[in-house]
Amino acid sequence: MIIGTTRELKNHEYRVGLTPDNVSAFVAKGHTVLVETKAGEGAGFCDDAYKAAGATICATPDEVFAKAEMIVKVKEPEECEYHMLRKDQILFTYLHLAPNPGLANALLKSGCKAVAFETITDAQGNLPCLRPMSQIAGRLSIQQGAKYVEMSYGGRGILLGGVPGVEKGRIVILGGGIAGTYAAKAAIGIGAQVTLLDVNLNRLSYLDDVFGNSVETLYSTEANIRKVLSTADLVIGTVLIPGGRTPHLIRKEHLPLMKKGAVIVDVAIDQGGCCETSHVTTHDDPVFVEQGIVHYCVGNMPGAVPYTSTVALANATFKYGMLMAEKGLEEAVRLDPGLAKGLNIYKGKVTNRNVAKALDMEFVEPLEAIG
Repeated sequence: MIIGTTRELKNHEYRVGLTPDNVSAFVAKGHTVLVETKAGEGAGFCDDAYKAAGATICATPDEVFAKAEMIVKVKEPEECEYHMLRKDQILFTYLHLAPNPGLANALLKSGCKAVAFETITDAQGNLPCLRPMSQIAGRLSIQQGAKYVEMSYGGRGILLGGVPGVEKGRIVILGGGIAGTYAAKAAIGIGAQVTLLDVNLNRLSYLDDVFGNSVETLYSTEANIRKVLSTADLVIGTVLIPGGRTPHLIRKEHLPLMKKGAVIVDVAIDQGGCCETSHVTTHDDPVFVEQGIVHYCVGNMPGAVPYTSTVALANATFKYGMLMAEKGLEEAVRLDPGLAKGLNIYKGKVTNRNVAKALDMEFVEPLEAIG
């Protein structure tokens, strides 16, 4: 198979879909790998490293898209890339289609086969390709929140960890999944008071065992959300419905309950955000203030640490890419039911139930679609 990767175009997105180690492994199996020039520079991988691994360096993304049978990216294609997608071409990347009907329609129109990292599952039902980015985003959410709660950024002007004789800051985490867990770890590390809410009692029990008295766990109800928002200095939103649109747990009516200068970091923004007033921001312009509340809603948070993110992501996604390269997408999906969950679009059909529901489109079972 001919496999290609291109430079990411999203604002301050320095990650890359393939590392030189990935290229070596594909080439060793007899596959051809095309890499757009300078695609990996931001993550610390130069063209010479890809050449040494056996890749062919291409001058333009058009050349890669035109020749490659499978495109491995990190983020969803930008509008200027839509025209390059081809019928029967495999697109393997994060897609986050629920809040992006324009992209979904472009993929459907192209006739490509789009596999989304974020909806692939393993044998236990976990999300192995989302996990490393959730870990990174969870930790970054505290790092960024601690910065934007400073007065110079419009925040309350407090030190979340406090000092002797001064009350510590209060951090509220909505969602106890991977991102929420890693946010809690980072929040404990800086010495803040931490409260975590979730609707899964088994998960809350597990987190209570892991963190003990360092984290207060609460069942997520409207009453509890309103209560914790009123005391929070920093709110981290990590709620996830795989492939689906994130529910608005924080609504406009909740903002007046919060302290002026409190910060919301909406980690869930890729799937539409868990705060009603959130909209996607960039690393260039990461925050905005709504009703006195600072919102941080960067859609590619892990792009800020591209080397760590690229290697972590490649560790998780490579085996699926190799399976598709070796067996073809159709046979790979038959062999791995978890990979079938990752198939979001197949030749003009929506093949993920949550994506279809979010976009109000017809759902077709993946195995039915491939025949």
